[in-house]
Amino acid sequence: MPTEILMPALSPTMEEGTLARWLVKEGDTVAAGDLLAEIETDKATMEFEAVDEGTVGKILVAEGSEGVKVNTPIAVLLDDGESADDLPDAAPAAGKSGKAGGAEAPAETGKPESAPRSAPAPAPEASAGNALPDTPAPAAPEDAEGRRVFASPLARRIAAAKGLDLTRIEGSGPHGRIVRADVEGAKPAAAADAAAPEAAQAAPKPAAGAMPTGPDADQVRKIYADRETEEIALDGMRRTVAQRLTEAKQTIPHFYLRREIRLDALLDLRKRLNADLEARGVKLSVNDFIIKACALALQEVPAANAVWAGDRILRLKPSDVAVAVAVEGGLFTPVIRDAESKSLSALSAAMKDLAGRARDRKLAPQEYQGGSFAISNLGMYGIENFDAVINPPHGAILAVGAGVTKPVVDAGGALSSATVMSVTLSVDHRVIDGALGAELLAAIVRHLEAPLAMLA
Repeated sequence: MPTEILMPALSPTMEEGTLARWLVKEGDTVAAGDLLAEIETDKATMEFEAVDEGTVGKILVAEGSEGVKVNTPIAVLLDDGESADDLPDAAPAAGKSGKAGGAEAPAETGKPESAPRSAPAPAPEASAGNALPDTPAPAAPEDAEGRRVFASPLARRIAAAKGLDLTRIEGSGPHGRIVRADVEGAKPAAAADAAAPEAAQAAPKPAAGAMPTGPDADQVRKIYADRETEEIALDGMRRTVAQRLTEAKQTIPHFYLRREIRLDALLDLRKRLNADLEARGVKLSVNDFIIKACALALQEVPAANAVWAGDRILRLKPSDVAVAVAVEGGLFTPVIRDAESKSLSALSAAMKDLAGRARDRKLAPQEYQGGSFAISNLGMYGIENFDAVINPPHGAILAVGAGVTKPVVDAGGALSSATVMSVTLSVDHRVIDGALGAELLAAIVRHLEAPLAMLA
């Protein structure tokens, strides 16, 4: 029997992805371990390998298709002696085409039924229980302002059969797309005007776990209808960032601790070390010292080296420190594991490697998941101080500002100048109490103001 190739789960939290590029075509022979496709998750583009051998009989999901659910069939593999004639007629797997002018995606993007890999799943129309003629879906309608109403082909067919006006139906699918569930219980267009007040009150609620959207999208569009705007759809990364930060600010009881750090000793040590390391091609950054200081501080204050685990606190033994890296459309927080045991030059090399691959979206999930503590440094942008949002389940995050020359009063009471850096420690009060957070921040400050001890 032909074998289905399913959309893989490339990370523990992946629910859907984009089929960025096929590396094979129909008729190609593949063996286990051969590369089949490039899959985009919310964080990275990863290569997908074959686990069986055979011939690619049919590709079910086109390149560029977005929102393809995990475990959805994306292609069919033929065994020896089988041909394309052995394939049953089946609708392509769900997904939203990302190619301009490409074929529109089929009906539903809901969770697929589990099916044995050896037996292709039935087409969505066949499993839907709808007695609809096997005819092409009507063209997508336009609203009164000439904008296209996005609806799945199955939803358009059901609407046509029931005499529904799709411009009067609110979609619950991705980006407001109208799907089967939206039209199955809707009333015919003839009764729509009379039922408008009731329909407005009975508008479908967002699915459980959906990201709060704030103001109604249609209302916002109307406010800016007379202004020139550009509508930018949320990609997987931006949607994930929005969901996680909304979750963080709504569910984590943040509190903030602030300190100023004198950097003159650190800057002098860095200058001398870089002169010695130049022949090896190593150049230490201030951020490398900050990573090391935080890692050592977590070892000295082990109760703060912890994460929130829902019904308990998990304390880590090693110092696994995450560092925020800005990329186009969002950010990554790659994790440097065992940072307390790495030298400054090793930390520098690890950070450069992780940051480079983060910008290319080539990080593996285990490289940006985990850790107990994070660092967000905006000093290179001239920002002097700010408050960072905790990245769950981390217990804290350090926001680092720019070093600025300021007047200071020394221990003898004399006025002088120094390079001063402001930092803010955002703390999850469920994990770390105020005094414990202050102890952790004091340890970080101590290491940065006396950096020579970090070389011991």
